[in-house]
Amino acid sequence: MSLPAGGARPPHRHRHTLRTAAMAGVLAMAATACGGGSGSGDDVVELRFSWWGSDDRHTRLQEAIEVFEEQNPDIRISPDYTDWASYWDRLATSTAAGDAPDVIMQDESYLREYGERGALADLAELGDSLDLSGLDPNVAQSGEMDGQTFGAATGVNVSAILADPEAFEEAGVDMPDDTTWTWDDYIEMSVEISRATDGEIVGTQGMTNENAFHVFARQHGENLYDEDGNLAFSAQTLTSWYEITERLLEDGGQPSATEGVEIAAGGPDLSVLSTNTGATAYFWTNQLGAITEASGRDIELLRFPGETELERTGMYFKPAMYYSIAAGSDHPEEAARFVDFLLNSTDAAELVLSDLGLPANLDVREAVADDLPPAGERGAAFLTEVEDEIVDGNPPPPVGSGEIANINERIYQELVFGNLTAEQAAEQFIEELETAIGNGP
Repeated sequence: MSLPAGGARPPHRHRHTLRTAAMAGVLAMAATACGGGSGSGDDVVELRFSWWGSDDRHTRLQEAIEVFEEQNPDIRISPDYTDWASYWDRLATSTAAGDAPDVIMQDESYLREYGERGALADLAELGDSLDLSGLDPNVAQSGEMDGQTFGAATGVNVSAILADPEAFEEAGVDMPDDTTWTWDDYIEMSVEISRATDGEIVGTQGMTNENAFHVFARQHGENLYDEDGNLAFSAQTLTSWYEITERLLEDGGQPSATEGVEIAAGGPDLSVLSTNTGATAYFWTNQLGAITEASGRDIELLRFPGETELERTGMYFKPAMYYSIAAGSDHPEEAARFVDFLLNSTDAAELVLSDLGLPANLDVREAVADDLPPAGERGAAFLTEVEDEIVDGNPPPPVGSGEIANINERIYQELVFGNLTAEQAAEQFIEELETAIGNGP
C-alpha cells in the first residue's frame, strides 16, 4: 500500500490492468492515433490532459490550465482526471484504442512499460517547444530510457517518517534523534508509546508498503531492481524487513492486523497521524501538507531509522510524477508547450506549489519558496537538509513492476494476519514479483 510520489501514489492500490492483449496494438496505433487532440475551430487546438489525485490537486491543476489558456489562446486543454484506483485501467484502455490523452501524468512504475511499447513521445525531440534544461539534476535524467526521454519529472519527493510531537508528549516519550536512530530504536519507541497510552495512541502506523522496504534494501547495499531490470535484493533482507512488522504486531507497536488494513485503505485522511491516534507514519514529503491539515497539528519530518546503522544511507530523491506526451498526439508541439508551462512557469508553480513534489525546475522552486505554506516550507527545508546524505538514485523499474504494489498488499495482509511467516512472505513476494517482471518460471 503506497502512494504517489508519490510519488507519489495513494496508500490504497488497485491492480493495473495493462493487459498484454490490450496493449499489443499500441505500437501500430501510436502512429495513427489522434491522441485525444482535435481542432475546435478558429485554429484553436484542443488537447486532453489526464492525471490522478485528490480534489485539491484537481482544483489546482484546473486553475493552472485556465492561466495557460489565457496566455495561449490558440490552445484549449480538456481536463481528464480521476483517482488512482481508476486511472491506470482508463489509460490502458484509451491507449490501446489509439485515443491516449495528449499529455499524460505518469508514474515511474509504468513509465518504461508505456515507453517501450511506443506509446510515449521522445520529449528530447520537442526541444523547440519544451525546455528541460532547468530541471533538478537529481531527477533530470530519471525519465530517460534507452536514449529517449519519455517523461519529465513534475517535482521532487523524498520518503520520510512523519511524526506528531504532541503524540510523543502525551505518551511521555522523547522524540527520536533521527540522525542516529536505529531500527531497534524505532520498534522500541513505537511499543513504548503504545503501552504508555494503553493503546489510545499507537507508536507507528507501520511500514506497510514496498517504498519503505526500498529504503531498507538500499541501506543494506541492495535495491529493488538493477540496471538490467532484475531484482536486486536478497530474500534475507526482505525477511528481516517483514520481521520488523512481526515484532511491532506482537508487542502492540502498530495497529492490529484488522485495524491496520482498514487504516491503510482509508488513505492519508484516515492515517493514525490524521486522526490523532498515532505518533509516526511513513509518507512522502509532498503529503505533509495534507496530513498536517487533517491532523490539525504541526507534523514533523524525520529521517528513516537505520540511515547511519547499516552499509549506507537508503533515502533517495524520487520524481513525484512525470509529464509525458502521447506518441500519437496530433499536436505534439502544442502539447510540449503545455508541459513546458507546467514545468517552467512560475505562474503554474504558484498554483500547484508542492502538490506534485517541490518544483523540478530549480529556478521555479526558488521563485515560489516564499509562497509555500508552512508544511511546504518544512518539506523544502527537509530536502535541503538530507540532500548531501543521499548517495544516488535508482534505475528505472522494469516492465511489469507496477504489479509490485498489489503483490505487496496481498502478501503483507497474509503476514499480519499470521497466515505467512516472514520467511514465507519473502519467498512468495520474490516469486510473484519475478513472474510479474517476466523473470519467473
